[in-house]
Amino acid sequence: MTANRTNTVTIAIILGLTLAASALLTACAGGRDDTVDASDTRADARTGTDLLDRVTDWTARFGPDTGYRPPTRRDRTALAHAVGLLLDGRRGQAEKALSDEDFTLRTVVDAAHGKRYTEIADRSDEGPAPRGWGRLYVADDGTPKNRRWTVQVPHPVADRDTERVGVGVLRGTPGGILLIAGAHRKAGVGDAADVAHRRDTVFDAIVDELAGRSLPAVQVHGFADSSAPDEDVIASTGSGSIARPEGRRLADALRHEGFSVCRAWTRSCPLEGRTNVQGRGASADGVPFLHVELSNRIRTDEGRTARAVTALGRVTGQWRRGDGRS
Repeated sequence: MTANRTNTVTIAIILGLTLAASALLTACAGGRDDTVDASDTRADARTGTDLLDRVTDWTARFGPDTGYRPPTRRDRTALAHAVGLLLDGRRGQAEKALSDEDFTLRTVVDAAHGKRYTEIADRSDEGPAPRGWGRLYVADDGTPKNRRWTVQVPHPVADRDTERVGVGVLRGTPGGILLIAGAHRKAGVGDAADVAHRRDTVFDAIVDELAGRSLPAVQVHGFADSSAPDEDVIASTGSGSIARPEGRRLADALRHEGFSVCRAWTRSCPLEGRTNVQGRGASADGVPFLHVELSNRIRTDEGRTARAVTALGRVTGQWRRGDGRS
């Protein structure tokens, strides 16, 4: 009898431990919607998912003849709404909305720094006829309230290496969102793919969503050295003036890095970006917007690029802290 009771107790204990372990595993699995396992994160880092390589491998396919498919109003509205869901912390709903538009949502771990980013990408990028609607990278470094600023790249490849600058700025300051156009600016019919001057693009619809959340932006462009031979950078606030404090901070930081800067709010400069539609939208919304033109000699030299990114970080860092404007 004693042996039987002992066996019964032992079986009960084993059964209880098994059920408890099963419940724990189930609870852990239920929270996977908005998180990535630490083991998954380490594995991604070990495989060398370098964010810059990922972006430039994608943009390397861009060219004037690669094609561009204009989105419908419904496409633009749906994708901007999906971005809004993500920024509200509703990742599962965002993933479903994006999938309905044939977009993917995934976490990318940057092997260079171990930082995590949420990537929104068009599935057609991998096919023979990409639509060219762009990508978004959102820093996963806290709650949605920590996302405080954006960097925009409207003319990747066409404005050589601006996509590299965009990645550098995103990496340099927490709380950022990087938006990159999905095609060469001459890829479409006429200027259909020139997102800096069109309101009917996915790029512009997402910018509207971000500006509607009062997220300030810096938009990165590039110019040929011959267009302004005496200047390294042309800094402008676009068609508005609300970002002049940030413009002054940026220009001072660039000068500290050894660059000559044309300040469009104090004198006439080429390529001031007055007709830039994202700048006009930001001005209408009362949101700070900087239009920054970098010379070719900055964008094609790693050392100069790093110094320019450092200067841009003086502004994005201020936006990140939310510590007032100077």
